[in-house]
Amino acid sequence: MLVLFDANALMIPVQFGVDIFTGVEELVGAFEPVTLEDVKDELTGLSRGRGRDAAAARVGVTLAARCCVERSPHQDLAVDDRIVRYAEEHRCVVVTNDRHLRKELLSRHIDVIYLREKKRLEIIRGG
Repeated sequence: MLVLFDANALMIPVQFGVDIFTGVEELVGAFEPVTLEDVKDELTGLSRGRGRDAAAARVGVTLAARCCVERSPHQDLAVDDRIVRYAEEHRCVVVTNDRHLRKELLSRHIDVIYLREKKRLEIIRGG
């Protein structure tokens, strides 16, 4: 099973102390982690800053390296739309904490894993 991680998902370990790879495995079993090149680029940009978010982004870049990094063919779309399109085309679950992205994914019947109560991952079935 493919599981697509967005930028804020890859920052969860530092921000909330939750092991995202173990948490996802507990929810779906064996999986192949994937992220988009755009997500990795976003994390790289954030990592150049200072503070807690920059530190979380630096860890996110490291975690992205554990994923298969794919280039989206839909360069004319916003990053969130690229995530939606990739998830539709590859039938994968998406890990995100972005409320708007989560709503869009669910409306398209795509399963979403998110952080609940800042302490554990949970899956919502997209139907």
